[in-house]
Amino acid sequence: MDRMTELVEKLNDYAYRYYTLDEPIVSDKEYDALYDELVELESQTGTRLANSPTHRVGGELLKQFESHTHKQRLYSLAKSQSFGDLESWWTRCAYSLNEDKFLCSVEYKYDGLTVNLTYNNGELVRATTRGNGVKGEIVTNGAKTIRTIPLTIDFKGEIEVQGECIMRLSELEKYNNTHDIPLKNARNAAAGALRNLDSKVTAERHLDFMAYSVGYSDIAFNSQKEMVDFLVKNKFRIGDYVKYADNLNDIQTLINEIESKRNTLDYLIDGAVIKINEQSFRNELGFTEKSPRWAMAYKYEAEEVTTILKDVIWQVSRTGKLNPLAVLEPVELCGATISRATLNNLDDISKKGVKIGSRVFIRRSNDVIPEILGVAEDNNGSVILPPDKCPSCGGDVKVDGAFVYCENKENCGAVHISRLDHFASREAMNIEGLSEKTILQLYNLGFLRDIDDIYDLTAEQLIQAEGFKDKKVSNILNAIKNSKNAALDNFIYSLGIANIGKKSAKQLADKFKSLENLQSATIEDILSLDDFGEIMATSVYNFFNNDANKKLIDSLLSKGIQLEFKEVKQGVLTGITICLTGSISVPRSKAKQMIIDNGGSVADSVSKNVNVVVYGEEAGSKLEKAKKLGLELWTEKEFYEKINFED
Repeated sequence: MDRMTELVEKLNDYAYRYYTLDEPIVSDKEYDALYDELVELESQTGTRLANSPTHRVGGELLKQFESHTHKQRLYSLAKSQSFGDLESWWTRCAYSLNEDKFLCSVEYKYDGLTVNLTYNNGELVRATTRGNGVKGEIVTNGAKTIRTIPLTIDFKGEIEVQGECIMRLSELEKYNNTHDIPLKNARNAAAGALRNLDSKVTAERHLDFMAYSVGYSDIAFNSQKEMVDFLVKNKFRIGDYVKYADNLNDIQTLINEIESKRNTLDYLIDGAVIKINEQSFRNELGFTEKSPRWAMAYKYEAEEVTTILKDVIWQVSRTGKLNPLAVLEPVELCGATISRATLNNLDDISKKGVKIGSRVFIRRSNDVIPEILGVAEDNNGSVILPPDKCPSCGGDVKVDGAFVYCENKENCGAVHISRLDHFASREAMNIEGLSEKTILQLYNLGFLRDIDDIYDLTAEQLIQAEGFKDKKVSNILNAIKNSKNAALDNFIYSLGIANIGKKSAKQLADKFKSLENLQSATIEDILSLDDFGEIMATSVYNFFNNDANKKLIDSLLSKGIQLEFKEVKQGVLTGITICLTGSISVPRSKAKQMIIDNGGSVADSVSKNVNVVVYGEEAGSKLEKAKKLGLELWTEKEFYEKINFED
C-alpha cells in the first residue's frame, strides 16, 4: 500500500470515528499532521484519490446548477398534527393490511434540506437536492465538503441514499461569532450553504448529513431495520434517534419522548417520522400521488417567538370595515422574516392585552399569516385605540361592538378599490389582468369609481395606465367582455355582500335559481338555507333592498351581463350532501364537480346536515367529527364505485 492510499484510509477512518460515531481516537494535532502530509503528497504528484478528505474543503466555483432526474421519485410525507390524525392513519393501515399490530420505526424529523446521494461502484458520483421529487439540482461539490457524507462505501452496486443536510446550532453560533453578516437560522443556513455555487462557502459552515432512507438500489431490503443496518455498515450517520414500536400507544409515547428532547438538541427538528417496518406491508399499501401510505410525519405545535409590537395600522375593506394589522419588529420565525401579524378586531386586542411597545408572542403555523398570541412583557406600552378618522378618506368612523367602520364608504377610495378588486377576482367575475395595482391606477386616473364602470373602460383610457401596451389593453378588454357571461353564484359573490362568501353565494344560487327570485326573497326564505343565520339572512335581504344597490345591479345588467344558472343534475347522489376531507388522488375541484354532476351537493364542513363524508389520506378533525355524529363514511375508492368512476 503506498503512502497516499494509507494516509487517505487513516484520515477517513479518524474522521468517521470523530464525526459519525463521536468517538475520536487521535488528537486534532495528530490528525492535522497527517492531513498536511497528504496535501503535500497530492501537490507533489498532482494526484488526488476519489475518497481523499481534501475534497471536503471546497474548490471549484460553479456558474450554475444542473438538474438531474432521480432514479426513483422522492415522495413527501403526509403530515399529522394531532394524535387523532395519527390514529386515523393507523386505522387505515390496519384495515388495509388486516393487521392489528405492525412494527414501525420512530425517528426525528430533521429540519434542513433533503439530499439524494448516488453511489456507483462504491463511489459518490452525484448529490442532488430533492427538488420537485422527480428532478433536483446537482450539488455534488458542496456535498463532498460534508464530513458525514462518505465519499466511498463498501457496497459496489448502484444506490441512492436519502437524508437531511443540517447545520448544528453550535456551528451556527460559531459562524455568527466570526462573521460580520450573521446567518439567520440553522435551516436556511444549511439550505443556502449546499445550494451555493462556491463550495468553499459550504465547507466553512460545517454541515452534517443524517441518512434515513434508500431509494433506488441494486439491493432489496426486507425491512426498515435491514435498511438502517445497511446504512450503518456503509458508514452513514443515521441520526441520533431510531426506535421501534408495534402499537399506537407506544408510538405516541415515543413521539412525546422526542418532543421532550426537542429543546435540548443541537439541531432543529419539527416533528417525528413514523414508518412501517416491513417492506411487504409497504408494497401492499403503496403510494398516493404525493406520499407513501406507509409513513406519516407527526408535526409538533408551531414554533413561537417574541418580538416588539411597534404600531397598528388600520386597513379598509370593501365593506368599509377597518381591520387592525400589527406592525412588528422584524423577527425570524419558521424560516421567514415576520413583520406583520393579524389582530382581528377590538375584542381580540382587548382579550390579549396587547399594546404598542409591548413584547408579544407570535406564532406562524403552516405558512399562514402569523397571529399574536399574547403579551410577553408589557413594557408600559400604549393602549391601542381605534382611529378617529378613516385612514383612507379622512371620514368619520363608527365603532360597532368589536368592529370599526368608515361611515363615508360611499366616497372612500380604499373601499371602492377593494370592492373593485373583489369583483374582478378569479372566484368572482374572473377578469384576468385587472389586478389591484391596475385598478388603483385607473381609480387615480378617474376612470373607475364603482364596479359597473369596469364595463365602460376603453382602450384610450387603459393605454394611459403606466406600463400598458396595446396587447395588454386588448387582453383586459377581452377579459371584461368574456366576464359578461357569468354563473349566477359567481355574480352573487362578486357583489361583495357582507358575510357572504363563495360557498354561501352558491347556496343562494341553488336555492333561488335566478337573480330576480333572490331579489324578491324574504328574510324567512333566506333563513331556510342550511347554515344561514339571522345575520347572514338580514345582510342578503338588506343588500338587495337597498336603492343604491338596486341601481347598481340594473346598471350592470344594462351593460350586457348575462347570468346563467346551472340546474342541479339528477343522479346516484341526488339528495345526498357530501363533505370531502383528506388528500385524494384527483384535484379537489374535480371531485366536487363529480358530486354535482351526479346530483349531490357539497358541504365544506361537517355538520348534521351532511349525509356522507368521503375521506382520503391525512383526513383529520373532519373525519373524527363525522364519526362522533355517526355519519356515513366512504373511502375515496368507495366514492368512485358509487358514481362508477375509474381512477
